[in-house]
Amino acid sequence: MKNVLIVCAGLAMLSSCAASKKRKAELINLQAAHEKTVADLNNCEKRTADLQATIKNRDAELATKTSQMGDLQSQIDYLKKTNTNLLDRMSDLSVVSKQGAESIKKSLETLNEQTRYVNNINSQIRSKDSLNLALVMNLKRSLADINDQDVQVEVKKGVVYVSISDKLLFNTGKFDVNPQAEAVLAKVAKVVNDHNELDILVEGHTDNVPFTSGVLKDNWDLSVLRATAVSRLLQTKFGVSPTRLTAGGRGEFIPKDDNASAEGRRVNRRTEIILTPKLDQFFNLLSSGSQGK
Repeated sequence: MKNVLIVCAGLAMLSSCAASKKRKAELINLQAAHEKTVADLNNCEKRTADLQATIKNRDAELATKTSQMGDLQSQIDYLKKTNTNLLDRMSDLSVVSKQGAESIKKSLETLNEQTRYVNNINSQIRSKDSLNLALVMNLKRSLADINDQDVQVEVKKGVVYVSISDKLLFNTGKFDVNPQAEAVLAKVAKVVNDHNELDILVEGHTDNVPFTSGVLKDNWDLSVLRATAVSRLLQTKFGVSPTRLTAGGRGEFIPKDDNASAEGRRVNRRTEIILTPKLDQFFNLLSSGSQGK
């Protein structure tokens, strides 16, 4: 009987050890699953934050466009209401002189022309916004391998800006384009050559540190020569028509950041390639609208 009890006790201990090992293995598995879940959750939170930031930017752009559309629609509604009121007044008149009828007819024609003009402007805005979006996407795709601090693409004041840091383009105090920067200009040129309806304004910008070197008297001279160097390279090496190019120097007077810090001065030393609608097309649009008034 004693031997039986000893055997039973041994079996119980073995069973307890096996259960303990099983629980330990389960705890290890649970710990691993917990760590994986936490990592997945952190990754999900980061992606959610990125998406929320993107959505916020899109909402701001949409709000601006919606406001513009609302203003134009208000003008159209006003013109339609005026047109309807004139027609109602005509129907109430039992006798209208020939001269009066002609005057009303001309007024209605003018209102119709103004409505067409507003609709045309509205269409041009939508078309330009679509073009800007396509340009930004193409440029960012082409420049995806370039450091974001060296090249930035954005839409400001209704036109596309490509801002290239002077660290990438030029040596300190120089205005000869670095060979390694030519690959960036080649990519920009390829995109702009696909859009002949746009002109290209090249602007040189500096920080506010005084500069004098040889024939260069100040930052005005340096910014102008850097702009012309980029423009010349776009023309002679990458086939951009010189009739589309304008080079200008802005010196230190249009900063993007505070010149009080080294980082701010770095941001301010840049060359901007600005893609704009052709001025003759713009003035033709205004002219066609003015003739309808």
